[in-house]
Amino acid sequence: MFEGSLVAMITPMTLDGMLDEPALRRLVNWHIEQGSNGLVPAGTTGESPVLSAEEHRDVIRIVIDETRGRVPVIAGCGSNNTREALAFHDYAHQQGADGALHVTGYYNRPSQQGIYRHFEALSESNELPIIVYNIPPRSTVDISADTMARLATLPSVVGVKDATRDLARPAIEQMKIDAPFSYLSGEDATAVAYNAAGGNGCISVTANVAPALCARLQQACRDNDYQTARDIQRRLMPLHEALFREPSPAGIKYACATRGLCTETLRLPLISLEDDSKELIDAALQSLEQDG
Repeated sequence: MFEGSLVAMITPMTLDGMLDEPALRRLVNWHIEQGSNGLVPAGTTGESPVLSAEEHRDVIRIVIDETRGRVPVIAGCGSNNTREALAFHDYAHQQGADGALHVTGYYNRPSQQGIYRHFEALSESNELPIIVYNIPPRSTVDISADTMARLATLPSVVGVKDATRDLARPAIEQMKIDAPFSYLSGEDATAVAYNAAGGNGCISVTANVAPALCARLQQACRDNDYQTARDIQRRLMPLHEALFREPSPAGIKYACATRGLCTETLRLPLISLEDDSKELIDAALQSLEQDG
């Protein structure tokens, strides 16, 4: 199963807005050195909605190539267009990804049966393991626990990235799913509570800039040392809150830029942070550094 601290990777860009391949390769190596348990490129944090299909494939290819099998790569392949999702899914499989992350439903708002049929088509296309991304705040569609249980019967569906903000959800889904299944939080601020309710990891935005600390938090949860996990989470909470004060990934790109990991370049319609948001992020990062 996929578990631990998995980085929802940013897509670094040059000042003129092009994909910054050298920076992306450096990020891969840095995250592995810092103890991250897996990498998730070309998702929401990777600005997939504003990447061309060619750029999307390039990001997947580069991350898989640079990782060289050292940690799992779960390629962001999601689309509300099933044909496009299938094309990315097949490409990720051909490139040697360890899994694929698939969202569904945004804007066209399918029924629960439509959601099932979407993932059924993906599962039938090849054997690449699928993580179902359930994020109602962005997609406006919630994948019900009953539908998740149906999806878990598909041969390739092996887990969920849960951004429902419903901390009862993992326990409810575990009542309905008998097979081994990865329960991964998609919300940094509730990752410890999600693990306590039955989860086994987080696909994390904050891990882009604090990978070692996020990895330590997840390891503490796996060791059932929730006192340590809560202590780490309290240290991280000001950063979690500051990063999401404005639409992501503006916050995390700024944070990474302050550490020399990339530029803070975004593509419209996202824009750079207001100064007061930058100050909050600066203060949170400085506090983490002072704490050691």
